[in-house]
Amino acid sequence: MSATAPLVEVRDLRKHFPVRRGLFGTGSGQVHAVDGISFAVAPGETLGLVGESGCGKSTAGRALLRLVQPSEGEIRFRGHDITRLNEPAMLPYRRSMQMIQQDPYASLNPRMTAGEIVEEPLVIHRMGSRVERQERVVQLFERVGLRPEQRHAYPHEFSGGQRQRIGIARALALSPALIVCDEPVSALDVSIQAQIINLLTDLQEELGLSYLFVAHDLAVIEHISHRVAVMYLGRIVELTDRTSLFETPLHPYTEALLSAVPIARVSARGRKRVVLSGDVPSPVNRPSGCHFHTRCPYAHARCRLEEPALRAVRDGHLVACHLHDAGPALPLARPH
Repeated sequence: MSATAPLVEVRDLRKHFPVRRGLFGTGSGQVHAVDGISFAVAPGETLGLVGESGCGKSTAGRALLRLVQPSEGEIRFRGHDITRLNEPAMLPYRRSMQMIQQDPYASLNPRMTAGEIVEEPLVIHRMGSRVERQERVVQLFERVGLRPEQRHAYPHEFSGGQRQRIGIARALALSPALIVCDEPVSALDVSIQAQIINLLTDLQEELGLSYLFVAHDLAVIEHISHRVAVMYLGRIVELTDRTSLFETPLHPYTEALLSAVPIARVSARGRKRVVLSGDVPSPVNRPSGCHFHTRCPYAHARCRLEEPALRAVRDGHLVACHLHDAGPALPLARPH
């Protein structure tokens, strides 16, 4: 991607959830779902956010959209700080920031027709007359590959792939600049996944959309992303362009992820299989220092004591690992 002003910037974002137990719901700790992450997304760019289930990637996407309130950090959209805006002040920004949900079966209101679901954002934001809104719905149905007459049907009358197309049409209704895609194809068959990914790619090229694409499937991430951020236990451990990540991963966790899946690359042939020991630690009781040191085959004493900063090791290639501490600390991962 060319160097340009970011559409959205996230700086040291944290989201903690209190853990309450007992009859009176007293506090007994916090889940550190997102633990100080920084990244930026440029106009027209797809940033893939990948990691194991429970690493905090979906929470990061929801915090970016202010669907959950961040505990700390800063979110800037087109240069404006939106981190602590109240709901009336956030309303104009919500038109430009939309979301595609993971589950096409649970994300659609079964009591509304497909057309009403797609029209709802236009009604909430009081955009256009009823006739104009209906015309917009027809256009959106055609754009995502659905027949206009299908807008009168209810969600249960559609397949999973068709339901996700309805969700995409709903996200496009307000002509957003940024869409957070929260595992949008993980609940679909493989053949349908390819259709949805191709649709999202076509829409990006046509409309200049930016995506934060949250997924755990590396094959999907490799296909759609320009840059990739790898998360582990609430932190970003590596961030670089797609080619660098898949051909020359620098973080031991990224190496382990890539070795666990078949990658159709000549450079990946013969890659050593990395088997991690132990389980992912609890986000309530995180390890000291580097969160990954309890499972890392290269861990040493410093890893247990000192948290590694996300540093630029090469141009545009950032990694949080004491094995690569030669570069300067870089608090914000800007697009290249």
